Amino acid sequence: MVQSLLDYLHRVANNNSPAVILIELLLFGLVVYWVVDFLEGTRGERLFRGVFVILVLGALVVTPVVYRYPFYRLQYLYKDFLIAGLIVAVAAFQPEIRRGLIRIGQPHLWSHSSQQWSRTIDEIVLAARDLSATKTGAILVLERQVALGEFIETGVRLDAKVTSELLRTIFYRGTCLHDMAVIIRGDRLVAARVQLPLAEPEAVKAVIRTNPQMRDGRELGSRHMAAIGITAGSDAVCVVVSEETGTISVACDGKLDRPLSDTELRSRLLEQVTGPRPNRRAGRARRDKNQA
Repeated sequence: MVQSLLDYLHRVANNNSPAVILIELLLFGLVVYWVVDFLEGTRGERLFRGVFVILVLGALVVTPVVYRYPFYRLQYLYKDFLIAGLIVAVAAFQPEIRRGLIRIGQPHLWSHSSQQWSRTIDEIVLAARDLSATKTGAILVLERQVALGEFIETGVRLDAKVTSELLRTIFYRGTCLHDMAVIIRGDRLVAARVQLPLAEPEAVKAVIRTNPQMRDGRELGSRHMAAIGITAGSDAVCVVVSEETGTISVACDGKLDRPLSDTELRSRLLEQVTGPRPNRRAGRARRDKNQA
C-alpha cells in the first residue's frame, strides 16, 4: 500500500512541475480555508470536515491502488461514489450554499461593514426604546466574529431584514417567538426563540462587583443571566430590555452596563460593534472553554 502511494505521487510529480503543484496546493488550501471559515460555528462545519476526511482518504488510498492494480470494478464504483457524494453534499449543505450565494449577491457585501451595522443599530435603538416604554422584555444578540451557529440551531430560523417593527412584533407578549433571544448577523435577523446559556455564578458576582448600584443581584433576571453567559463565552454584544423595570442594558465580554438611555445605547453599540474586532479564534476558544 505504501509503495503504491509513493508510485502514485511520483507519477503526479513527474507529470507536473514543482511550481504548478505548489500553486495548485495553495489554491486548494485557500478554498478549503474559506469554506471552513464560512461554516465555522455551524452544523455544516462538522459535516464538511467529515466529507473532507472521506475525500482525502479516498485520494490517498483508493486512487493509488486503482493505478497500481487492475481493480477496474473498484475504480468504476469509486467514480459513482464520488458522483453520489456530490449530490448528497449539495442536499446536505443546502442552507449554507443558499446563505453563501445570498451573501455574494448582496450589494452591501462590498460596502463598509460599519455602514451596515449603523443602520441595524438604529433599528435596534428604536425597538429598544419602544419596548422599554411598554416594559416588554427582550434580548437581542449581535453576532460578531465568533459564529453562534450552535445556538441558532436551537431556535427558529427567520433570515429577515432587521427592522424595529419586526423586533417589536417578535417580542410582543403572546406571540410564539417572544420567549428567549433573537440573533442578529449584520443587517439580517437570522433566528428567534434562541436558547442561550445562563451565566456562571462567578460571572454574576463579577458583574455585581463592577456595578455599585447592584446590591445582591436581584435586579438581574433570566435575560440578564443569558446575556452575561453568551457574551462571556464569545465576542457577541447583547441588548437586554427588562420586563419588570423597562431598563435597557448592554452586555459585552461578560460585563453588564445599565441603565442606558437611547443615546447611550446607540453610542455603546457603535463603539462595541464597529470598533476594532477581537481575534476570532481567541473568542471561539474562550467560548469552548466556558462550555467545558
